[in-house]
Amino acid sequence: MDANKGKGEQGMQIPGGQMDRPVNFHIMESLLPKVVKRRVHALKRLQVQCANIEAKFYEEVHELERKYAALYQPLFDKRRDIVTGTVEPTDEECEWHSDRDEEEELAEEVKEKAAIEDAKKEEATPEEDPKGIPEFWLTIFKSVDMLSDMLQEHDEPILKHLKDIQVKFSEPGQPMSFTLEFHFEPNGYFNNAVLTKVYKMKSEPDASDPFSFEGPEIIDCEGCQIDWHKGKDVTVKTIKKKQKHKGRGTVRTVTKQVPNDSFFNFFNPVKVSPDGEMDEDSEFTLATDFEIGHFFRERIVPRAVLYFTGEALEDDESFEEEELEEGDEEEQDEEGDDDDDEGDFDPKKEQPQPAECKQQ
Repeated sequence: MDANKGKGEQGMQIPGGQMDRPVNFHIMESLLPKVVKRRVHALKRLQVQCANIEAKFYEEVHELERKYAALYQPLFDKRRDIVTGTVEPTDEECEWHSDRDEEEELAEEVKEKAAIEDAKKEEATPEEDPKGIPEFWLTIFKSVDMLSDMLQEHDEPILKHLKDIQVKFSEPGQPMSFTLEFHFEPNGYFNNAVLTKVYKMKSEPDASDPFSFEGPEIIDCEGCQIDWHKGKDVTVKTIKKKQKHKGRGTVRTVTKQVPNDSFFNFFNPVKVSPDGEMDEDSEFTLATDFEIGHFFRERIVPRAVLYFTGEALEDDESFEEEELEEGDEEEQDEEGDDDDDEGDFDPKKEQPQPAECKQQ
């Protein structure tokens, strides 16, 4: 069960942020008779109690997620072993009946022709026997827009060594959180076997705005120190700069390190300000980070093979297209209304029926 469902798709709430509400709700309330307003205040107190119960509900959902994570883990461990080539699946485990129409309709002669071509290629080139599923996670990173936007060319050789990504939930009695673990095989870039990113969460209404509560939200995140090998840190780059001595007029060249775009900056996130005051750029960066963390947890890790094959991407695109079509339909209806207002009304002509509303 996804305690963050809806929030993950629409973007995480900024820490300290409040839900937008009409600016005139105070005016509306002030117009009520005093005796009615008194009863509305009683309803608000009940609403706060509902929010507190809902917060407890989501705490139990988190415990349920933690319980079921232990049941998923053996399957994810086997996925890792197959991806890395540690285990070779049996013929029975490899059986898969595709329901794709284009595969079912493929003519037998085309299959035979393809087999002949494959046989010729095998004779012409040495037989390859790749280990596991090469570049499994890198392929996913390059396929998903949210991740490919972070990916730089110099990151790709490093991510070829990524063996697995796991999600770990906080232990019972501990503050609500989840940790992303990126497991790497030994490589020539850093010494860490595992890189971690912890996302801290809360499931309680804000005392200053309890009605904005919509379930657990990520409130902060914490990365880890990467132990880079000398000269291999892709998060910085070395630049040369000329300096002129004011007195002697001599010129010297100095080198300095400056930040460099890289996926691995993901492990050095912007920190939430203790006082909650952050500039707009920092707020946007933090909100994006929260969204990416949630996407790893809810989509990438549980459905990795479908992102590798592109099937999950097709599902995402279909959903976006459906939303777009609905928006277009609404826009066309509005334009049609304008035309009706501007034109002369003729009761003898059949009037257009309103478009059917699509249920979300």
